[in-house]
Amino acid sequence: MTPEKLQSIAFKWFETFNNKELEKLLSLYDEDAVHFSPKLKIHKPETNGFVTGKEALREWWQDAFERLPSLNYKVKSLTANGDRVFMEYIRTVVGEEDLLVAEVLDIKENKIIASRVYHG
Repeated sequence: MTPEKLQSIAFKWFETFNNKELEKLLSLYDEDAVHFSPKLKIHKPETNGFVTGKEALREWWQDAFERLPSLNYKVKSLTANGDRVFMEYIRTVVGEEDLLVAEVLDIKENKIIASRVYHG
């Protein structure tokens, strides 16, 4: 996959996330995608930070959108190569300190198959 195609998926990811378009966001993912986030470890400790599949992603993000209506990601940088996009962004929520986040999207056949979030 070309770096341009990978970046276009990442930009679509940011657009749908920031607009809270949950179904469009989920359409970017493979049915069996795996997602890791330190925030999952905090808010849903039984997951050990991992969720698998679109239904689990739907539940996680719906909860986040409801709890944090001002949640927004501001892109700092994107690097795409092979089958992966490295994203760096600022997580903003009204009333919380901004958080620097790095996230990796693994992409196969135009779908995100795995994503991993790292907080700075």
